[in-house]
Amino acid sequence: MNNNKKSIKKSIGVGLAVTLGIIIFAYAFQVTDVNFETTRSEIRLNSLTRVLRALAHPDLVTYEYNELNVEIPFYLPCPEGETPIFPDATTDEPYITSTVTCGAAGEMVKIEGFNMPANTTGDLNFVTSSSVKKPLGEFETDDNGHFVNEVELPNRQPVAKAQTIRAVIRTKVGAPRWSDNAIATWDKIIETIFIAFLATVIGTLIAIPVSFAAARNLMSENTSPLTSVSFSVIGWPIGFWIGLQITKWLMALFDPLSESIALSLVGAVISFAALYWVLRLKVSDDGEQKTSLITRLLTSLGLAIFGISGLVFFGTSFRAIGFALIEPLGVFGFFANFIFQMGEIIVMLTPIIVAVFAGALLGSILSKMGQRISDGLPPATVKLINILLSAVAGIIFFAIIGAIVEWFYQIGNPVKTLYIPAGVGAVLGIILALTTKAKQALPTGMVIYSVTRTLLNGTRSVEPLIMAIVAVIWVGIGPFAGSLALALHTVASLSKLYSEQVESISEGPLEAVRATGANQLQTIIYAVIPQIIPPYISFTMYRWDINVRMSTIIGFVGGGGIGFLLIQNVNLLNYRGASMQMLAIAIVVASMDYISSVIREKFV
Repeated sequence: MNNNKKSIKKSIGVGLAVTLGIIIFAYAFQVTDVNFETTRSEIRLNSLTRVLRALAHPDLVTYEYNELNVEIPFYLPCPEGETPIFPDATTDEPYITSTVTCGAAGEMVKIEGFNMPANTTGDLNFVTSSSVKKPLGEFETDDNGHFVNEVELPNRQPVAKAQTIRAVIRTKVGAPRWSDNAIATWDKIIETIFIAFLATVIGTLIAIPVSFAAARNLMSENTSPLTSVSFSVIGWPIGFWIGLQITKWLMALFDPLSESIALSLVGAVISFAALYWVLRLKVSDDGEQKTSLITRLLTSLGLAIFGISGLVFFGTSFRAIGFALIEPLGVFGFFANFIFQMGEIIVMLTPIIVAVFAGALLGSILSKMGQRISDGLPPATVKLINILLSAVAGIIFFAIIGAIVEWFYQIGNPVKTLYIPAGVGAVLGIILALTTKAKQALPTGMVIYSVTRTLLNGTRSVEPLIMAIVAVIWVGIGPFAGSLALALHTVASLSKLYSEQVESISEGPLEAVRATGANQLQTIIYAVIPQIIPPYISFTMYRWDINVRMSTIIGFVGGGGIGFLLIQNVNLLNYRGASMQMLAIAIVVASMDYISSVIREKFV
């Protein structure tokens, strides 16, 4: 009896599941507007046939043609009075005749051709008095150069004078040559490959360090007391601002010298020579037991100034040299342009690099100071310091968030974007200080890990096509926009793959290196990198393969590459041209897949 009840319940459950599945599929058909009746439409089938035949004939080669035009006068409609009579054509040259010399729109007329090139095809056109061509059909000559076609006269406005029926034959001359579309396709497919190449290189260089911050096993061990964290939060933005202001001041100071190649080179040599001398002085001072604070500060200041000035002069000299060599190098001007663009990159990134370095330096110094305070003072004193520092850190952190919100949304109300966020930050900082123990180690590593992962997931969720649209607005239509969009998506994707690979490495080398007292950087160099080089190579090659495919799509929105040419041909209904681009894409993707598999097999 119990078995029968179970069987009935099971049958009912299966029936409900099947019914639910049918309902889901039925609704899916409704939502997606499934209509197989349209697949049998004669008009659509004819259009599909025409497109498929065009795609099967890619515009790869072309020929030189000789064009033969043979025509007769024709009245449409017949003039009033007698029917016009035209003299007979000669029998030596190609000619055509019609059964009548005039007619009404829609009438059927027989057109006959003589002495045409044998076994060729051509077009019959009705040419109006205003030189407008109306196709009448195609013809094909026999072995004797003869053809007979029955055509329908077009519907045209009545014209008193004679118009023309013309037969056009185009014959191939000489050997085939690459078509203009094939040449354009070759240029664009090369552009596509290098869009993917640059995007992969740039994305990989950024993704490698980011992946370490997104690896749980590396970040989970990092903890710091609240005093150290608060000092670090305070030091980072202050150091960033100081570094940015110093760099801007030095760049403005040296700007008049950057217009001269000689002065820029001299400035770069002097700056790097001075930097080398200061470095040697600092190394010798570090070796001594007693070094005055003023000496250490002066050497650090010298390192900063000469390092920044060296980067500035180095970038401006590259920029000036490259610009001067573009025209003299002629066909090799691309190399001079590369030098110029490298100078632009150095000049553009110097303020950011210096600001980040200054922020990291000051944040690290204050963090170590906070660690000493937490370790050396009594818990009650540390608690009071934590309350004060956490409040200040919260004010700075939330004020920065408010400034970002103001930049995006232009609220224009300091109360909402500065004072309220700063007050909320102060309250949250005090609450954090009160609810944690004075010397409690906070999981700063996991916070960094969670923030990094969230940013990567958010970036990866945005399609490269959308990124390309934004990049086109930023740098204009062209392959540069496509490279930037793919590079950003590559950073997010490879960082995830790389970090997951780091999380799966063997823990033995990590524990052994950490047991020696190694810091985070030393742990990564000696315990992590040796284990991840082969999979990193594999992931990078796979990403290059993906970027080649993606770069064909971002061209649809102006991101350069062969996609830009493909969408043009599709919009112009030039399916033979589009077929050429599709063929090139298929060849390149297949080749890339083969090459990447060989490289992975050899190095991985």
